[in-house]
Amino acid sequence: MKAEILTIGDELLIGQVVDTNSAWIGQQLNRIGVKVHQITSVSDNEQHILTALAEAKKRVDVVLITGGLGPTKDDITKHTLCKFFQCGMRFDEPTYQVIERLFRERGRDVSATNRSQAEVPDACTLIPNPKGTAPAMWFESETTIFISMPGVPFEMKGIMEQEVIPRLTQRFSLPPILHRTILTQGIGESMLSDRMTEWENALPSHIKLAYLPAAGMVRLRMTASGKPEEMLMAELEAEETRLLPLISEFVYGFDDDVLEALVGELLRKNNRTVATAESCTGGYIAHRLTSVPGSSDYYIGSLVAYANAVKHEHLQIPESLIAQHGAVSEPVVQLMAQRVREFLKSDYAIATSGIAGPGGGTDEKPVGTVWMAVAGPSGVQSRMLRLGKGRERIIHETSLYALSLLRKMLLTGEIG
Repeated sequence: MKAEILTIGDELLIGQVVDTNSAWIGQQLNRIGVKVHQITSVSDNEQHILTALAEAKKRVDVVLITGGLGPTKDDITKHTLCKFFQCGMRFDEPTYQVIERLFRERGRDVSATNRSQAEVPDACTLIPNPKGTAPAMWFESETTIFISMPGVPFEMKGIMEQEVIPRLTQRFSLPPILHRTILTQGIGESMLSDRMTEWENALPSHIKLAYLPAAGMVRLRMTASGKPEEMLMAELEAEETRLLPLISEFVYGFDDDVLEALVGELLRKNNRTVATAESCTGGYIAHRLTSVPGSSDYYIGSLVAYANAVKHEHLQIPESLIAQHGAVSEPVVQLMAQRVREFLKSDYAIATSGIAGPGGGTDEKPVGTVWMAVAGPSGVQSRMLRLGKGRERIIHETSLYALSLLRKMLLTGEIG
């Protein structure tokens, strides 16, 4: 069974809003065995939408549409769907009662513009919106189903999870498609491939491998289909068992694991704490650590020592040490980690100092040169990175390398 995702809105095409809906919908469809054949984005233009609907009908079994269901004049999806399905509009009293209740709870009156959201195409089956005022709409045309949903992500997700996915699984007999993703850090795509050549060549034809590189990491996704779910699960587990010894030193997690959450769980498990002293990363590592719910159990605090004067005055890094080796150096970053660990009384501390660019590089230390260190009860470990150019990417990759180093220290018994 094939699906197409159709997103509607000028804001998507000009880059004012990033289309996160399509990625999320694609993940949900894959989990129930629906293959996404195409993702299409169109403007708020009637003819553009009509053409996209007609073309999608020729290609796929299900078209999932997001956007253009608001109450304002620029939201034209409902009226365009009426034209496509050659139907009129009707006023739906139950939908209006929901709108009225939501506005009453917020202490507001329903305006004529808001009332118009209860006007829906004759040809559709309405799907309740548990988190908003605009209902979703289910249309059927010959062998293709069209489902139109609001573009607001949290509303769309509520409709998909509570209504659309259950209806699709009840309506169709869907084949299982299973994924297993292995998360690696500290090795590039080509080097991974070299290590895995024999294993990859021996994969059965119904298990596909995809390399998904990103800044500082590579995801390896195995996808299995064509057999009963129990058999596919067993085969994926067997292939993973054969693969891991080849790349185990670079693997930090699986599927939806997040590195900072894994590090936090290790700290909590061992009753240990962490602090950071950040220069080039500007507090980004602290941000990642504190993005995890419950991080107050193990995260102490941070000192963003961006200027050399702050390194000297607040971390007691000798000016002579900075003058001799430079702020971006192993002696300085090691001492930063040790001093912030002592100052904030944490068990572990991460420190970074680097040249994120675009200026500031030299022949000896070009842009992308970063020193990082992790101090713990048993001493300090440090690494130098050469990350090339791209300020945001350098900051992001540095955070991954630093958190990965802390994770490895915790796993190898460096817990005091």
